[in-house]
Amino acid sequence: MKFHILTLFPEMFGGVLHDSMLGRAEKNNIIEFDVINIRDFATNKHNRVDDYPYGGGRGMVMQAEPIYLAYESICQRLDTKPYVIYMSPKGRVFNQAKAVELSSMDNLVILCGHYEGVDQRIIDEIVDEEISIGDYVLTGGEIPAMAVIDCVSRMIEGVLSNEDSFTDESHYSGLLEYPQYTRPPVFHGVEVPPVLLSGNHAMISKWRMEKSLAETAAKRPDMLEKYNQKPHF
Repeated sequence: MKFHILTLFPEMFGGVLHDSMLGRAEKNNIIEFDVINIRDFATNKHNRVDDYPYGGGRGMVMQAEPIYLAYESICQRLDTKPYVIYMSPKGRVFNQAKAVELSSMDNLVILCGHYEGVDQRIIDEIVDEEISIGDYVLTGGEIPAMAVIDCVSRMIEGVLSNEDSFTDESHYSGLLEYPQYTRPPVFHGVEVPPVLLSGNHAMISKWRMEKSLAETAAKRPDMLEKYNQKPHF
């Protein structure tokens, strides 16, 4: 899978995309990153990519033409139109199900807005979906884009060591994850639950499900309500 990132601040992505899990996946040619500086496609001598909003108001708006030219540079290298998402506080809130859906894409373009956003005409022409990472506003779309890339990458085969690494995690099944423990067996007088040391995998699975249900009921009762409404076989 290849992520194409349209941004005014490409330097923000260096450490995030090329280290840890994402860096290993990139070295193994499982995922690729194409970080494109929108400013490189400005059509004026000052490389200006924003202007005052029509109708008045505070702040600046990113212009449509540089974004379109940057997007077009991607399309010229591909056989088909890529799927384009725009990181926006007005978008649908991102979740695990959306991450699984996006992970099936061969090419995903992520447009990072800045200032007061982007010209609506570019959204109407090239954007397939607006996505938000929460009901709050950040300075730009770069940090939300990093969150989406990290989450989507985890769903791609070969990025993690094995499938259980994400299928057992919070949100994938609709429940929060059970508590985790490691060595030592006693820390500050608190012991690891004996069932986890028993070697009885059936009992461990039962314990983990019970704890997942309890965690979800205590911390996210809204999730538990949705989980209980679905058929489970």
